Amino acid sequence: MAERLAVDGDELSHFMNLLRRSTGSLQGLRRALEDATVTGLGTDDLDRACEEFQDDWKYGADRIGEQTEDLSKIIGKSRDGYREVDRALERSLRKAGGGGGGGTR
Repeated sequence: MAERLAVDGDELSHFMNLLRRSTGSLQGLRRALEDATVTGLGTDDLDRACEEFQDDWKYGADRIGEQTEDLSKIIGKSRDGYREVDRALERSLRKAGGGGGGGTR
């Protein structure tokens, strides 16, 4: 059963970095759209609808960015926890004369 448990710390780090980059990209897109004006696109109703969409987009993008950053931190803590457990297991096995390493990097 133990041979099926393998955690790749490098992959977790890579995923964490991807999440952080996507948060930055989303923030950049939101800043770029923030300066876009919607006045004069058409009717007053269309202008109001565009303003409401922009407000909703900003709110949603901010929430997604916050949650993505939180997820990135959680993944980092998980990665660090797996690495520490792996090191402790390896130390215990060596102490007991069992040799060998664990399943994480």
